[in-house]
This record gives sequence, C-alpha cells and structure tokens, in this order.
Amino acid sequence: MNLNVQVPSVVTKTGGMSSMAALITLTIGAFAIGMAEFVIMGLLPDIARTYEVTVSRAGMLISGYAIGVAVGGPVIAAFTSRFPRKLLLCVLMLVFVAGNVLAIVSPTFTILMVARIVSSLAHGTFLGAAALIAASLAAPDKRASAIAMIMTGMTVANIAGVPFGTFIGQHYGWEMTFAVIAALGLLTFAGIAFLVPDARTSKSASVRSELLAMAKPQVLLALGVILFGFGGLFATFTYIAPILTDLSGFREQNVILILIVFGIGVTLGNIFGGKLADRHPARSLALCLALLVPLLLALDAALPYRTPAVIGIFLWGFMSYSLVPAMQVRVLEAARDAEGMAATVIHSAFNIGNAAGAALGGLIIAGAGLRHLPLASAAVTFVGLALALISMRKRRSSTGALTDAQSAA
Repeated sequence: MNLNVQVPSVVTKTGGMSSMAALITLTIGAFAIGMAEFVIMGLLPDIARTYEVTVSRAGMLISGYAIGVAVGGPVIAAFTSRFPRKLLLCVLMLVFVAGNVLAIVSPTFTILMVARIVSSLAHGTFLGAAALIAASLAAPDKRASAIAMIMTGMTVANIAGVPFGTFIGQHYGWEMTFAVIAALGLLTFAGIAFLVPDARTSKSASVRSELLAMAKPQVLLALGVILFGFGGLFATFTYIAPILTDLSGFREQNVILILIVFGIGVTLGNIFGGKLADRHPARSLALCLALLVPLLLALDAALPYRTPAVIGIFLWGFMSYSLVPAMQVRVLEAARDAEGMAATVIHSAFNIGNAAGAALGGLIIAGAGLRHLPLASAAVTFVGLALALISMRKRRSSTGALTDAQSAA
C-alpha cells in the first residue's frame, strides 16, 4: 500500500514504468536487507537450541552484523567508489545472498557468525548506492521522497517481514527464514540486472579525497545529528518489550501488536518526512527534532497508562522516522565530493547510534530502572537538535558570506 502512495510522486524525472520498476526493485532489496537485520531477534531462542549456546551468546549475532555494517560498509565504499553503481548493486546482492545461504548450511555457531558478517557487508553500501540511484531517477524537488521510498523497504520489513520471518522460523526451522531472505535477494539481483539503469558515478574520486570530504565540519555535524537522533531512539526502543509489560501492564502476547503499531507509525513517518524534506529542505530536520523532544517527555508521562502509551508509541515512531529522509539528504548535500562514501557512512552512523543508545539505556536501567528511559532519550535527542541548529546557522553564515563576495565582485 505504501509503495503505491510513494511511487507516483517520485518518478517524475526519467518518468514512466521503467523508473517505477527500478525503484520498486531497489525497495524490495531494502526490504530483504531489513528483514535479514531484524528477524534474527525473534529467532535467537531457536538458534541457541540448535547450536547449544546461551541466548546471550546467540545475541552476539546481532552485534556481529552491526559491526559489519558500521566498519565494513565504509571500507567497501572507499574501494568501490569508481564502480558503476548497477554493477556494484549486483555484486553486493550476490554477497548478501551468499551470506544467507551460508547461514542455512552453517555447521557451527562460529560459521553462522561469519555468515552474518558476510551478509552485513552488503548492507550499508547497497542502501547507499540504491539511495543515490533513486535520487537520480527523481526530479530535484523529489529527491528526499525517492530516498524515503528506499527506506520504506526497511520499515515495512519491520512491520511485515520480521513477524513473517519469525513465524516461518518457529514453524519450519530458522534455516527456512534465511532461505526466504536469500530468495528475495536473488529476486532483487534479477530486477537490478534487467530493470535498474546503469548509473555511473559522477567522477572518479580517490579514497583520500573522499575521506577529506567526509571530514568537513558540515558533514560531521550532519552525521552527529544521526548519531544522537538514533541514539535517543534506541536508548528506549531497545527495551520496549519490558517497558510495555512492566510499566504499561500489557501481556507479553500483546507486545507484538504494539510493535506493529509502532512500525506503522515508522512507515508513515518516513513517507511524511520525505515529502516534508522535499518542500522544506533547510528546516525540516530541526523542526522534526524540535517536535520529538517534547513528544518524548509526553511519552514518559504516558507509559504507565495503556491507551496513552499506545498512542504515544505510534506518534514516537512517526516522528522519529520523519527525520530519516532529511538526515540522509543533509549528509549527501554536505558531502557532494564523496556522495558514494557518504551514502554508506550514513548507515554506519545509524548503526553506531543504535548500539550507543542501547548501551546508554542499559546503563540507566542498571542504575535507575526502566521508568524514565524516555527522559534520557529526550536529552540525547536534544543534543541532536542543538547540532542541527548549529549546522543551520553555519550554512546561513556561509551562504551570506558567499552572497556578499559575489555582490562585491
């Protein structure tokens, strides 16, 4: 449903069914990657039983994947910056499929960890290159919506893919879940080969020049907004299940339904954020962050009450992911000389923010319990807002200085 809403407003530059088919293909790839990343959480008990390890050790599969995304993605992006993007996407999807096939046949837990890391290597670079191709297919004033469409694949994976994959794993074995993911990867590979245009990189930049471009203050500020924005989200969301059962009083079987509500909010917020960033590219990021901080304060007050808690969680998901398109566009604009590297590092920043937020939440729980995690999230998000405002001010100052120089000339 959401894809049909998004596509007509995006495919306006190259136009036609061919561009629509290319965008849908890339979105399916994002869906497969999102399913591979998140479904593991529902399969941990089954995997632990298969390899006779503890659930906590099985949880290292999540950490291994995150490390592969955060570290492997930028390295791969640096050394493939001169690759035609279509070829790069095809190779990355084959790597992703190979990792998931290896997971199916892994004889030991160690090999399964290797399989997870292999599949994670495609994550950031694929999504980054897909976002750049999507933006190239769209009119200039629809770039954020095009990028948002790719991320819709990730958010729909949370709503539909993860519950479906968990169901398959619980009833037919967790290996079958990875088989489904591998099949989606092969479908994406075929779609890229036949439907995605051969978009080449704009210029051949050296690794050194790309790293220098990524060190620009505006790029670092934009990445900082992602780190703190998503760090604030995951400081609370990582522990949403015990929050719902222990604070809000829901039964465990109701948690999945509330997570679906959150996922719907996430998907709608992502689409809304793309449209907002198209119309107000300079102000949308700070505006959404400014609204998110008081929303988190309200969520903290609402959690002990069931109905307000569900409403608050929906709005929280909506507003948190309305940031994502603007975050991505801001980094890409600030790093024009290294867009391939930037598009990948964006996803490294997301994953580092996720991990750091989860760690912060764990420390707070150890010292003060679950009760006021949204307050910590609000504080972290406020730092992201401050960085966004600083970035806006610096952009205005540099724009004003450039205008004065041109007038003087």
